Amino acid sequence: QVQLVESGGGFVHPGGSLTLSCAASGITLDHSAVGWFRQAPGKAREGIACQSNKDGPTYYPDSVKGRFTFSRDNAKNTVYLQMNSLKTEDTAVYFCATDRLRGCSGASQFEYWGQGTQVAVSS
Repeated sequence: QVQLVESGGGFVHPGGSLTLSCAASGITLDHSAVGWFRQAPGKAREGIACQSNKDGPTYYPDSVKGRFTFSRDNAKNTVYLQMNSLKTEDTAVYFCATDRLRGCSGASQFEYWGQGTQVAVSS
């Protein structure tokens, strides 16, 4: 059974930083595409980082490029999202997701998803 568990969310002031973690079981992440997504109230889910394989490039949308950094710890079967210079518009529930077969071009249809962790940015 594949499980993804996100952690590290919380409340920060604008300009602050958080690091999210996504720990996997039942699947080896270094063999899989992995992405981070977020969904704010009343808005569509947004892909914010994706890497098709452990040696490939990471894709970021312009909304987070230069502020967010994706990384993997293959030994821990965990991926991370370092978020710096947070803005109020970054407030959302953040999810990680993975798929054994799809690459990042199919990220919205990844097979396995975590439950999400809340990030709130406010002054």
